[in-house]
Amino acid sequence: MNDFQWMEIGTIVAPQGLNGSVRVYPSTDFPERFLQPGQRWLQYNKSDEPQPIQLVKGKYLPNKKLFVVQFANVNNREEAEKLRGCLLLVPKSDRPKLNPGEYHIQDLIGLPVFNLLTGSIIGSIIDVIIIADNYILQVQEETTGGTEGTEGAKTTEDTEGAERRKKKVNKKVKVKSKIVLIPFVEEIVPIVDLKIRRVEVLPPPGLLELN
Repeated sequence: MNDFQWMEIGTIVAPQGLNGSVRVYPSTDFPERFLQPGQRWLQYNKSDEPQPIQLVKGKYLPNKKLFVVQFANVNNREEAEKLRGCLLLVPKSDRPKLNPGEYHIQDLIGLPVFNLLTGSIIGSIIDVIIIADNYILQVQEETTGGTEGTEGAKTTEDTEGAERRKKKVNKKVKVKSKIVLIPFVEEIVPIVDLKIRRVEVLPPPGLLELN
């Protein structure tokens, strides 16, 4: 499958009832993806080609933050069970138009994030999550391999004094990266430039240290 042709909008997590309906965990902010009848695509495994399927109807379960949808020709719980774990897709050409200041999550993944005050890179966006109805950027910190100087046993002889000289041996130090959580609000993330692929943040005091 060419990943550049498709957008994931949800994952089928379980059957719902006995009539073939399924529960879908959404990965899109557009509820019409699950409410409006029409063609969608199912992907059983990552290596499989998406298969078309007709969405007949859907509804939202606010207490579960899930959608229940009914597909054509899926008529009982046994058939619905076979769809468990499938990804629900739409073509990227079907992307809804966004208002200024709105972004598709998939367009943000992988973007480098810079500290606007220092110009230094913080890391790259690996996900966008929701905590208490607030969008949060998950940023994996930039890893920088350092070196530490150690006194080695290597020596050289000076031609005049046969004097021993110690040489420093540089040893690579592994630096473990961590995940930084940054609220995705304009006051903290004032610059998102998809053309040059760059995000700049104004972190409040202590935010980066808190993470």
